[in-house]
Amino acid sequence: MIHSKASEEEEFSVRSLLLDIDFRYSQFYTEDEFCHYNMFNHHFFGGEAAHETCRKFLHEENGERVIMVTDPPFGGLVEALASSFKKLMAMWKETEKEGHDNKEMPMFWIFPYFFESRILDFFPSFSMMDYQVDYDNHALYKHGKTGRRQSPVRIFTNLTPSMIVLPEEEGYRFCTVCQRYVSSGNQHCEICNSCTSKDGRRWKHCVLCKKCVKPSWFHCNNCNCCTLQKHSCEKTDVGCFVCGKTGHKRSACPSLSRSRAKRLKTQKRVKTGICKRLAMKHAIFSKRKVKNKKKKS
Repeated sequence: MIHSKASEEEEFSVRSLLLDIDFRYSQFYTEDEFCHYNMFNHHFFGGEAAHETCRKFLHEENGERVIMVTDPPFGGLVEALASSFKKLMAMWKETEKEGHDNKEMPMFWIFPYFFESRILDFFPSFSMMDYQVDYDNHALYKHGKTGRRQSPVRIFTNLTPSMIVLPEEEGYRFCTVCQRYVSSGNQHCEICNSCTSKDGRRWKHCVLCKKCVKPSWFHCNNCNCCTLQKHSCEKTDVGCFVCGKTGHKRSACPSLSRSRAKRLKTQKRVKTGICKRLAMKHAIFSKRKVKNKKKKS
């Protein structure tokens, strides 16, 4: 959307470079505006020329600033995406070694909020904004009667949260304690000293868990944690799928190990038998060949 807006409107003075795996964009954008790119393995299909185009775009000059906005598939592996994003950040850092020593390239990563812990594992400097990202062409992630009530998609960024202003007319307010914009239903918890809600609703604090939880959750003494009120807290020991005994999994089953060893032994015998038969045929053929030579001589 940002790329199309930048290319269509002259007043929108923002240059953009689109990196996408869909090669059909090359029909609409020039080589300086689009690179055929796979974000899961950091591969430029255009080779060194496309790589150089990206490197030149990341080079900041004449007071320009670069920010990366990425909206990857939600089913993508976070580890693979993070690896590619770090390589793009490294490319940006190489363009200006003097000013980028202790900085990261500004970034907006649009992803569901339940991946927060995984993203923070790879980018500890990131924080999650409360802004709910909606999609007009998505059946689930949009407001309205046909979509979900609340979109789970958020924006993760390494920018200072107080710098990002969210629209008050859409139900966001500024928390003076957290120094960031939050959803109107996200109330500040004095015990956690943070606006703890992830889904826009007001969460409640559990003294036993020592954290805020969803309003529909209750503390279960058997499970020793907060969970849904109607849940099964009986710990059932699932037996091994091979022998049915408890205490081990299928991969460590002794019966499987014995049967596997027996199968390998059988395969070895079969292979040995084949080799012997081939050797015998070769020996018989060689003898016949020698006899024929003797007859000729």
